[in-house]
Amino acid sequence: MPQHSPHAIPEGDPFGPDALPYGVFTTPDAPDHPRIGVRHGAFVLDVATAAAEHGSPYADLLDQPVLNPLMAAGRPVWEAVRAEIRGLLDAGVLPGGYARSLDEVTLHLPFEVADYVDFYASEHHASNVGRIFRPDSEPLTPNWKHLPIGYHGRAGTVVVSGTDVVRPRGQRKAPSDAAPSFGPSLRLDIEAEVGFVVGTPSPGPVPLEAFRDHVFGVCLVNDWSARDIQAWEYVPLGPFLGKSFATSVSAWVTPLEAFDAARTAPPSRTYPLLPYLDDSASPEPGGLDLRLEVRINGEVVSRPPFSAMYWTAAQQLAHMTVNGATLRTGDLFASGTVSGPEPDQLGCLLELTGGKGPWLADGDEVVITGWAPGPDGARVGLGEVVGRVRPATA
Repeated sequence: MPQHSPHAIPEGDPFGPDALPYGVFTTPDAPDHPRIGVRHGAFVLDVATAAAEHGSPYADLLDQPVLNPLMAAGRPVWEAVRAEIRGLLDAGVLPGGYARSLDEVTLHLPFEVADYVDFYASEHHASNVGRIFRPDSEPLTPNWKHLPIGYHGRAGTVVVSGTDVVRPRGQRKAPSDAAPSFGPSLRLDIEAEVGFVVGTPSPGPVPLEAFRDHVFGVCLVNDWSARDIQAWEYVPLGPFLGKSFATSVSAWVTPLEAFDAARTAPPSRTYPLLPYLDDSASPEPGGLDLRLEVRINGEVVSRPPFSAMYWTAAQQLAHMTVNGATLRTGDLFASGTVSGPEPDQLGCLLELTGGKGPWLADGDEVVITGWAPGPDGARVGLGEVVGRVRPATA
């Protein structure tokens, strides 16, 4: 009978050779040695050790506690490292003795976050929120279809999947109250998003066609939101304490190359775009066919489609830098809530409940997963982002 590797993965596993996302892990026998690994099925491949033992010129870049040095090395190196890892898989060197079960490792925040920007790129989400907050006005503001709306978040509170989220406290104001009260948020919410991680820095504007030269990969994001704190504070300058207390990201960053088969055309544009945002003549579609799933306490509440996003990641990056803003290795920008046109495709409780709740309770666990179509019918997994709500601290 044929012999099967103890580290073999089932056919159709979304973490097969078409995915190979990067993360950072430690093991019980070496808790002070965080290093880069690659997910393969239910295992982490210790590519740092494999590279060193097989004379790879990239061994030093992989034996690092964060992805930043590898990301800063640029696209030619990213492609070479990925090709080398696939070559070791094809040759049978990996998994070999370099596989560790996910159950026996600790996963860490995979990259040091330099800056964090959150966008508002879903027309369905923006329209639904507009109808809730401005029922007597147009749901979209006049600028929404002319530029990607975004704001600067707080890099220091980006946390890795599995980190508990403490219910934030702040000022809250009910419509009938004469003055705000202070206390734990009573309207704690989620936002299912997709994040893009910058590798190669830039001293200024990044045009649409340079997107691939600067963006290393993709991760899942839950941008937690305290809706009552946010509603009171956001006029006139936008989100602040209602968003800055926690942003969860998956422990895995999947290289852009893994999504070549998932490229798709974005929705048709309502108005002609200014030249720096105009992707109508782009040689490849700017959208991505990513399928998300949101579970709360094990129950599926939504399956948002990223393909419905009005603004693409390349347009977001172009707009983020068009004024001369620089990029640093480790910059993270997120799509904003991913929502589709159907009732079961809404990416936050604000939309799912029409603003009425119920909201997240202490002890609730939120799990966001995702996948994309890969070559020849394969699936490319995006990992998961998990967070459990803990009570507010005194």
